[in-house]
Amino acid sequence: MPSVVGLLEQRELTARRRVDELREEADRIHAELDVAEREWNEWVIARSRVGEVLAPNDDAVASGDPRRSDGEPVRPGPAEAAKPKSVVPMWRAGLSCSALSVDYQRILQALADRSRLGQGPLTCQEMAACFGLDPVPGKVEALRSKAKRLVARGWLVESAPGRFTLAKDVAGQGGGS
Repeated sequence: MPSVVGLLEQRELTARRRVDELREEADRIHAELDVAEREWNEWVIARSRVGEVLAPNDDAVASGDPRRSDGEPVRPGPAEAAKPKSVVPMWRAGLSCSALSVDYQRILQALADRSRLGQGPLTCQEMAACFGLDPVPGKVEALRSKAKRLVARGWLVESAPGRFTLAKDVAGQGGGS
């Protein structure tokens, strides 16, 4: 029968081997982690640089950096500076909703339909559901931003916080069309 001290030494040796194996595995994992972390940092830097390149630049035009004969950069005029998709003109009598981008026209159409059916104001979550969008915060806030822009330009009225209807004159024009 083996001695108690011999058994303890054997278990100690087994435990020491296991500790050494775990340390080697931990060192390997740390090395992999360092490589992955460096790669992640490179992607963060790359994404940042792409964002800088794609960000609008006041001094440059999309086709390059044209300069006048005196060396000054050419500034885009009002028609060139704004993208047609983001322009929401001030509402005025006779202005058609076709002056708006498709997204804004969809909002006006949804509110015009509710008005024709005698239903009340519409929230942005309800709009998201009408358009078949998931009512997640990102989508709802995008619709809220568009609706607020339409309110500021006179196309819509925010009758209560977060509840939108067509402006009276717009509704009288058949939804601005």
